[in-house]
Amino acid sequence: MIKHIGSYLKKSSYKLFAYKGAHLILSVGLFYIFFILFRYGSLTSVDTYGFRYNYFVALIYGAMIVFFVRTYNAYLLGYTRVRTLVFGQFLAQLLSIVILYFVISIAWSKFTSFLVFFPMLIAQIILDVIWSYYGNTIFYKLYGKRKTLLIYRNQIDKIRFGTIKGKPTERMYEVTDELQYDGSFSALKDKLQGYDTIFVAGVNSRCRNGILKYCKENNVYGLFLPHIGDTIMQDAKHIQAFDSPVLAISRKELSPEFAVIKRVFDIVSSGLALILLSPVILVTALVIKLYDGGPAFYRQTRLTRDGKEFQILKFRSMRVDAEKDGVARLSTGENDDRITPVGRIVRRYRLDEIPQLINIFKGDMSVVGPRPERPEIAEQYCQSMPEFKLRLQVKAGLTGYAQVYGKYNTSPYEKLEFDLLYINNMSILIDVQLCFATLMTVFRKDSTEGVTGITAIDSEKNINCKERNKMSEEYDN
Repeated sequence: MIKHIGSYLKKSSYKLFAYKGAHLILSVGLFYIFFILFRYGSLTSVDTYGFRYNYFVALIYGAMIVFFVRTYNAYLLGYTRVRTLVFGQFLAQLLSIVILYFVISIAWSKFTSFLVFFPMLIAQIILDVIWSYYGNTIFYKLYGKRKTLLIYRNQIDKIRFGTIKGKPTERMYEVTDELQYDGSFSALKDKLQGYDTIFVAGVNSRCRNGILKYCKENNVYGLFLPHIGDTIMQDAKHIQAFDSPVLAISRKELSPEFAVIKRVFDIVSSGLALILLSPVILVTALVIKLYDGGPAFYRQTRLTRDGKEFQILKFRSMRVDAEKDGVARLSTGENDDRITPVGRIVRRYRLDEIPQLINIFKGDMSVVGPRPERPEIAEQYCQSMPEFKLRLQVKAGLTGYAQVYGKYNTSPYEKLEFDLLYINNMSILIDVQLCFATLMTVFRKDSTEGVTGITAIDSEKNINCKERNKMSEEYDN
């Protein structure tokens, strides 16, 4: 039975791979046709040399599409809504065309009209909508609904399951039972029978290890929400110098070559962005100044690598007296009366973050890294989450995993896990992907929502960090 299920899932994955490949081929085919029209103005009068050149350009376009659809998870069928898939695919196609247009135009020393690509983009959107709709339908048909069990230690861990019961994941996971449990695996084993998927959060390590082995042996799909310790261990390196397997952990240090490449990337990207966005910077600063006569920018002390303090630069989006009592407060979102009308627009489109490009160019920050926190708020976080200081292993950044894959009101515990995941997997390729992925957050309303509470520690989710830290200490018992 186990072998039969495994064989079926393998065949299903091949079918989905073929379906994704068909979309890629059709996308490249559309580009190829319109590129020939763009290059020659005709589909028939192309010499042999031209065809070779066109094949090469189409191949590059295909490679860029693969990069961008991975960046935007635009082929993540089943787990993603149709409109999100379509938008990710369209953004991948648009960016690929724009980049190739400028590269080719510079190579030709001639900027030809871009208008020929607009019909192509319309055709691509139609293709994307059809492909995404039927792709999700095919996915659900191939995999069906999985009878699912939720196992959690307490209500805090249950909250971490998030939208598992909401669309679109509810079409994949049929949660038939929930079990609050933290005992031994032997007493739990019989209760796991008959489920296709098991979600686990917060249970003790011995019980969790038993569930892990059960899932492996019985071909059950297991999804485990990590503890901070799990995330830290992902950076462990295997050492072969001993008779037994050894995993080594140490403080994260950038290799000299990676540090140089990352710094060059920061200087070049922030410098170019400052030049390209200079009109936006000037207009935004002028509008803020004219609204209430206050300063367009504000400076604030933040922390970067090894706890070093620096003055972050941002566009002012709140009243001048927003923190006149000296208490550090997080924004509570759209209902925060400290935010000015101009500030709401500035925040909605992330314009307030643009001046940080100057901090990046100076070397205070990096383009990608954990968001810099205020010293007083960081101290409060560390009281409930001592692991919070591990974010200071690298420079603070403008964007990162937490900003791209989380939400503004994602709890500090989850944000810390995102930050540690980035620190464990840092590379220039990931930095480039996150830079492009950040573009998508501008269009997500939930990415700029506030949190509930007065100070950084007063919100319910942050108070839960204390409980989570206590649970982490008890986790191995």
